[in-house]
Amino acid sequence: MPRETSHETHHDHGVLLEPARPEVAPPPLYQVMLLNDDYTPMDFVVTVLQHFFSMDLDKATQVMLHVHTRGRGVCGVFTREVAESKVAQVNEFSRMNQHPLLCTMEKASG
Repeated sequence: MPRETSHETHHDHGVLLEPARPEVAPPPLYQVMLLNDDYTPMDFVVTVLQHFFSMDLDKATQVMLHVHTRGRGVCGVFTREVAESKVAQVNEFSRMNQHPLLCTMEKASG
């Protein structure tokens, strides 16, 4: 007598397969750099570092002095979109306040 296939029972024997998780590489990071110039007041640079990069007064002063003596300095390391936004915000803020201070970004090493 043939078996009815609609009522057959299949048993799982305890094998649990997890769905494959694709390996996702972390996004590339970018350094936001502040460039020295001979015209922007030091206190304005400190204000920029505090406002746009959430530095306290001591850290902002330290970074400002580094930029002043070395020609440029790192304000922070961010994903590309955040770095682009920070650069645009700082450059616009500087222009609005009639200062030539420039901010750039470059791919972080490592």
